[in-house]
Amino acid sequence: MPSKRRKISAFVKILLALFLVCGALVAGGYYVLTTVEPLDTVEEAPDPACRLDLAQGEYVLEPEQAVNAATVGGVAFSRDLPEEAVTVAYATVWQESTFYNLEFGDRDSVGLFQQRPSQDWGDPEQILDPVYASGAFYDALADIGGWEELPVFEAAQAVQRSADGYAYDQHETLSKDMAEAFTGALGPAMTCWHDTANLASTQTADVTGAEAEMARVFGTDPAELPVAEDPSTGDLGWAMALWAVAHAEEYGLTSVTYGDQRWRASDGLDDAEAWTTVDDGTDTEGRVVLD
Repeated sequence: MPSKRRKISAFVKILLALFLVCGALVAGGYYVLTTVEPLDTVEEAPDPACRLDLAQGEYVLEPEQAVNAATVGGVAFSRDLPEEAVTVAYATVWQESTFYNLEFGDRDSVGLFQQRPSQDWGDPEQILDPVYASGAFYDALADIGGWEELPVFEAAQAVQRSADGYAYDQHETLSKDMAEAFTGALGPAMTCWHDTANLASTQTADVTGAEAEMARVFGTDPAELPVAEDPSTGDLGWAMALWAVAHAEEYGLTSVTYGDQRWRASDGLDDAEAWTTVDDGTDTEGRVVLD
């Protein structure tokens, strides 16, 4: 039989092992508590962007893309062109620049439509103005007899004379849906969330500057709203309202109101960027109100 001393020795060894294990667990817990940073449970604001609610579902654009899309669509109003012209323009811009106003391109091509000064589209400075470039595109499109009856890619190619005109075809569906939104047919179908720190740094909203640019883009001063009859392009008031939302950070706008709907600048958290129904009795009387 094992001696009593041997039994006691084994028991001591077990206690010692348990003590060491417990000590290691305690030391490990203390290390974690004192050295590991706690998890940050605060939700971070999403990157600035704009969301379109289209027939095919939601589509998100970067702010620069939304700014340019709103302008390209807006210039069609100044020519009283139908929504289909905007679809052709959008399909072209998706293929040529994906709605970034590029200062470079193939050979001497520049801008949203990658127009070439050597082909008499204008000088580079003019072409890099989205309003000028869009107007030049629409004027060329309108000069094509029966363009309305052509497939989108053929109409685009008739203007652009690209090496691969069929490439425009892949953008038709998205361009058609976007044209419906930016021409105002869907009402508050676009919202944006911006860098609120940039907006907060602006002392006052440049409403005068925004309205002057809207007049240049749309060919109608927003002070003239409501118009007796909307242009062939679409709902002028809603198109202007969406343009203002896209350009809110540029002009320091904190709210855009049209009809009974209001958009407020936000960081995009908690659905704060959504348009809401005005419940304070405000009546815009058919105008787009910027603040």
